[in-house]
This record gives sequence, C-alpha cells and structure tokens, in this order.
Amino acid sequence: MSDEFEKDQDRDRGNGVGVVSKTAPKTKRPSLYKVLLLNDDYTPQEFVVWLLQSIFKKESEDALRIMMHVHQTGIGMCGVYTYEIAETKVAQVMELSRRNQHPLQCSMERE
Repeated sequence: MSDEFEKDQDRDRGNGVGVVSKTAPKTKRPSLYKVLLLNDDYTPQEFVVWLLQSIFKKESEDALRIMMHVHQTGIGMCGVYTYEIAETKVAQVMELSRRNQHPLQCSMERE
C-alpha cells in the first residue's frame, strides 16, 4: 500500500507543469426595490406632488397621476431602485414629511 501511495504522490507532483484555468467572475444584477407611498387623510395632495417632484424627479403630470393613484387606491409606486437608493429615498420622504408635520408613510419592498 505504501508503494501505491508514493506513486500517487509522485504523479500528483508531476514534473512541475500544471494547468491554470481562469474563470470569468460571475456578476449578478442587484435586487431592485419598489418605493411605495401610503395614503392618509391628513397629508395635503400638494405636498405629495411636491415630494414626488423633488425626491423622485417626476414631471408635474406624472407626480399628479401618482398622487391621485395613491389617494384613490391607498398605495402607489414612486419608482424602482437598488436597495441603497430606495432606502435613501424612503428616509428622505419620511424626514421631509415629519419636518412638515405630515403623517405620510413611505416604504419599500423587493420587486
């Protein structure tokens, strides 16, 4: 048995020649998250439109359409972003809402 073991070791060591294979790194697209606004009965519609324009860079017509959708259905999507960007936008909405004494809620969920 020891002779076979030594032969296997010699074969594994070879003559110093080896094969190097290079594999391309596999990159994965980051997960995307929807940023959602939730309707309430106290936040003025004009404030919601202003938030959509200032934070989410929506045109006035799009901002008005999204605001009305939130108002009528209770929830509406502001945009789809990577995790860090979505998290930042939610924090911005919450901060500006609180600073202006509005109870507007914003959340994010995986797409």
